[in-house]
Amino acid sequence: MPAYWVARSRIHDPAAYKKYTDRVPEAIAPFGGKVLARGGDYKILEGPEKFHRFVVIEFPSMADAIACQASDVYQQAAAFRKGGAGEVELVIVEGIDPSGDQN
Repeated sequence: MPAYWVARSRIHDPAAYKKYTDRVPEAIAPFGGKVLARGGDYKILEGPEKFHRFVVIEFPSMADAIACQASDVYQQAAAFRKGGAGEVELVIVEGIDPSGDQN
């Protein structure tokens, strides 16, 4: 089943944060990651208005999504934002069976 990274972020230093976002495509590609939404228009319907950038990335499986986040390439990219360039909340959620079978 597919799995999705759902990330919410708040950017403090756009130039430093861009060093992270420029490296994400090369980090997710080996794990089959496909960006479904990144940035763009959004509307917060409920919850705090702390985050102002939203990203959804699809992976072939939960194992691929977890392995990508733990990979050296991703962690090296994330180091650029972890130095204070931004705050991120990243959740990995497993998708549903496209056939509709929820067993």
